[in-house]
Amino acid sequence: MSGGVEWALHCCVVLTSVQVPVPAARLAELHDISPTYLAKQLQALSRAGLVRSVQGKSGGYVLTRSPAQITVLDVVEAVDGPGDAFVCTEIRQRGPLATPPESCTAPCAIARAMAAAESARREALRAVTIADLAADVESDSGAGTLAGVGTWLTATDS
Repeated sequence: MSGGVEWALHCCVVLTSVQVPVPAARLAELHDISPTYLAKQLQALSRAGLVRSVQGKSGGYVLTRSPAQITVLDVVEAVDGPGDAFVCTEIRQRGPLATPPESCTAPCAIARAMAAAESARREALRAVTIADLAADVESDSGAGTLAGVGTWLTATDS
């Protein structure tokens, strides 16, 4: 997975702490990341319908639905695309001892193992929501952590 997935997940989690749009620049400042780089991740989330951009003086980004309805898989696919992490290139059909194509009617053991792993990966990512991650932040960092983040995100003195 790309690094953009991590940034996008962090943005989705912190957006659970506010009820108002948060400017991309404010999210970038919170995460100490380039606003240009983060804007690309937010655009990917927007194209996927996970966040929406609100225009105007009080504009920014908001989640489009409940955090319990957005899965980690949704975010991964928004940023990295829906494709599998492993793509078989039929290496067994190459080289001096290549298996003839007519003998390759079923996926090889490597492709089968990787397909099973991909299925497990998708299921695991589908099982965790942004709400779950937000709850874990509160558990890991202490009750009120996200409320503090929300206060910081919406402060106008910075």
